[in-house]
Amino acid sequence: MKNLGILIVLFALTSFTFNTSNDSKGVKTIKVLTSAVCGECKERIEKELNYTKGVVFAELDLETKEVTVKYKTKHLSEKQVKEVIAGIGYDAGETKRNEEAFNKLPKCCQSAGHCSRD
Repeated sequence: MKNLGILIVLFALTSFTFNTSNDSKGVKTIKVLTSAVCGECKERIEKELNYTKGVVFAELDLETKEVTVKYKTKHLSEKQVKEVIAGIGYDAGETKRNEEAFNKLPKCCQSAGHCSRD
């Protein structure tokens, strides 16, 4: 009976290990430096990324201006993630912003300072 209990525990641990490794297969997490300046920028970037097919999770840290993106490599590449950010009007690492999209951002989001809307 004691051996049966040990076997059940070992089986449960093995199953958990396999499930965890399968969940992370084909998923990559990156951090991208952006030119975001305020809470509106944060909302805009997170919303766009989180509605992008293949993105599992996206969150922008305004203090560091880095967006953490977890995405499925089957659907997206790191370059494509950066292009999504640039397409909304923000620099994304070495990928420069789309100027037309940048010009459509609220004026405070175009400035190097902080928005008064925070």
